[in-house]
Parts: sequence; C-alpha cells; structure tokens
Amino acid sequence: MTAPARQTTDTEPGLDRGFVHVYTGDGKGKTSAAVGLAIRALGSGLRVAVAQFMKTPDSGECRILENLDGRIHLAHFGSGCFIHGVPENQDILRARQGYRAIRQMIDRRRFDLVILDEANMAVCCGLLTVDALLDLIRSKPVDLELVITGRCAHPRIIEAADLVTEMVEVKHYYRQGVKARPGIDM
Repeated sequence: MTAPARQTTDTEPGLDRGFVHVYTGDGKGKTSAAVGLAIRALGSGLRVAVAQFMKTPDSGECRILENLDGRIHLAHFGSGCFIHGVPENQDILRARQGYRAIRQMIDRRRFDLVILDEANMAVCCGLLTVDALLDLIRSKPVDLELVITGRCAHPRIIEAADLVTEMVEVKHYYRQGVKARPGIDM
C-alpha cells in the first residue's frame, strides 16, 4: 500500500513523484554517484538519509557527509569485515537492524531521498532477503526517491527499479596491484 504524495508549496522543497534508482555493476563509482545525488538533493533543500550496509564510516564519502552538521542523516549497518564467505550472525543481525531502522525512516516520512548503499551486496551475501528489499520498494511513499547501490543487483530489483545504471569496469589499476588510495578509491 503506497501512501499519498506529500503536498508541497512553491516555497517548500519536496518531490511530487519519487523514483527507484539502482546503481550496480563491477565498475567503480556506485557509492560516489549516490553521494553526488545526495549532495545535489541537499542543495535543493530535500531531506536526505544515507544507510550503509557492509561498510564502516572511514571512507572519504562518510567523513564529508558527517561534516555537514547533520543535514544528511548517515547510518551504518555493517561491520566492514564481512566480504567473502558465510556471514556471521552479528553481520546478519546488523543488516536486519538496519532494515528495521530504514523501514521506520520511510514509514515516518522524514526524508525525500533515501540511499541504501551496498544493499544489493547485502542481498547477494544473504544479509537481507530480496523480498525484504522489494517490500521497501513497493511500499515506499510515492514522493520518496530511493537509491539502491552495490554490485550483483538481483534481477527482481532491476525489474522493480525505474532507473538502472550499470558501472562497467573496462580497465582498473587495481589489476596491476595498486591498493585502494584514500580520497580516490575510498
């Protein structure tokens, strides 16, 4: 059941219609694209939340968002430790707590733009179910913009999205042994 659109005036920012974006693929730039959209939205007076799965708050993107004096709500629901293999119970618990927190944010209509960073990978790795993510998409208010990032977007998520961008790695210096560099790659 979708909530009715929030009524806005000419002086109040907001969206009449929100869409679902998916940024996926093996190429670099999914989170950076989402953060760029968050900055653009904030600059236009929209209320923005970024929820990160499977990451710690030590990236350059997180540091700059945290320095915006709370103008962008930033929440972390990952340990940063789980990448390959079977997730530990603690990882699954954090992801599920994150899901509940995001559900509350969306249900309370506190934000115009909500970014679920690495939610695709959280589904791929078994931290969240594809049905849970689809439930967020289907039940979002009509005026909420929702962005889902991460490699391995499930075909059902792609089908449900309004906009899908696939980042494709054509060439990367990582393949030559260059480690992630602060400010550029993290």
